[in-house]
Amino acid sequence: MAVVQAENDASVVTALYLRTRALHLEAERTGIVAEILRGTATRDGYTLLLRNLHPAYRAIEAGIARHRDNPILAPLAAHSLARTPAIEADLVALAGTGWNDQLPVLPAAEAYADRIAEASEGDGSRLIAHAYTRYLGDLNGGQIVRRLLEKTMQLGPAELAHYDFSAIGDPGALKTEYREALEQAGAAAPDAAAIVEEGAAAFTCNIALSVAVQQHLADRAVTV
Repeated sequence: MAVVQAENDASVVTALYLRTRALHLEAERTGIVAEILRGTATRDGYTLLLRNLHPAYRAIEAGIARHRDNPILAPLAAHSLARTPAIEADLVALAGTGWNDQLPVLPAAEAYADRIAEASEGDGSRLIAHAYTRYLGDLNGGQIVRRLLEKTMQLGPAELAHYDFSAIGDPGALKTEYREALEQAGAAAPDAAAIVEEGAAAFTCNIALSVAVQQHLADRAVTV
């Protein structure tokens, strides 16, 4: 009960952190993400994960653009951290220009993108949770992932544009600015509890996708 009360009283970013803390730990210990963090993932595994995150980023960015004149999401539109072009550039570097046709979109990726599209309906305020999950994740743990990929897979800048925010600003400053934008958006939203629960759903989708990528790779290895 005390945790629920703390979440109700907290700012939206703090409430999202409290609600998703256990799920965040589960995500780090599950599926292909766990392999990446242990340094045991393959280049193909990382490429497949990135390909399957692509629909989620497109859905988030389309939703924010759709609501850019909405007072709730205007702060996020004004502080755009759009990753779709960078992800597409990485996929070309990792898999060639035919990546879109050659790499499968798994059902878990479709479900994740569909969830984001659903969150875009109405005033779009539940998109705050998905922006929190993906963009603050890229600015925080994503920078650790970038260094791991450099070390374990010898990936270079051309393959790691997803984590490169230098064209926008310093990652440390961007974290502060984007957190403030999320706070502004959350303060303007009519239902903070719905945003917080959407954050849990976002992490659940990420975990399911991570497991699905790992399973697809295992199934493919058996049939080779």
